[in-house]
Amino acid sequence: MNYQNILIAKEHNIATIIINRPDKLNALNKVTIQELHHAFSVLETHHDVRAIIISGSGEKAFVAGADIAEFAEFSVEEGIQLSAQGQETLFNFVENLRVPVIAAINGFALGGGLELAMACHIRVASDNAKMGLPEVSLGVIPGYGGTQRLPQLIGKGRALEMILSAAMISAEEGYRVGLVNHITKPDELLDFCYEIAQKIIKNSPAAIAMAIHAVNANFREGENGYETEIKSFGKCFGTVDFKEGTKAFLEKRKAVFTGE
Repeated sequence: MNYQNILIAKEHNIATIIINRPDKLNALNKVTIQELHHAFSVLETHHDVRAIIISGSGEKAFVAGADIAEFAEFSVEEGIQLSAQGQETLFNFVENLRVPVIAAINGFALGGGLELAMACHIRVASDNAKMGLPEVSLGVIPGYGGTQRLPQLIGKGRALEMILSAAMISAEEGYRVGLVNHITKPDELLDFCYEIAQKIIKNSPAAIAMAIHAVNANFREGENGYETEIKSFGKCFGTVDFKEGTKAFLEKRKAVFTGE
């Protein structure tokens, strides 16, 4: 597929996706959401891709929100469909991806941009990043999972203050409240994320996928996370990776994992 709005590169089992709409501060429109879905879908099937980094082009923004012009005239039903399709196509899809995704937040991450970062498994921000969910200032609420994931990450009270005030917070504040894992200088951001990815790809892809599934289970309605962990733990024993990992440990050598 030829992409209009994203760029993809692969190196040493790590893929990098760059949202490439710098003139729009990398805002998410329908085309970009569909392209991201396709890219993540394809990369997940590539056995040589064991971690994915996503960032925005330019120096100003990761993603500065959704493309408001696309939905300014929507009806109630169209709004419901927009939110439901977006969550299924991209945000929930990324959260449940078998391959770990690292958000490299380079500048503004607002509205749908912060929601995309929160759907990723790990978040790293440059020290000039600004993050927020300003939707109520437009007469709407976050619709791509923001009202759910932000409280999960930083707590209900802080999340409500951010959402209801439509305020932006700095990278430092984001780190303090647990919204981002690390802060770096802008010119070190991608390299830092790459270092995290390199640590991840040394481990079993099969076990990593199971771990993501088990952690996410704690936040699913009606699902017992402990039960999911027990079943996922057991499934690991049937994988080639488990046999290789334990054998390598006993033989005092580095394991060579295949993800099987």
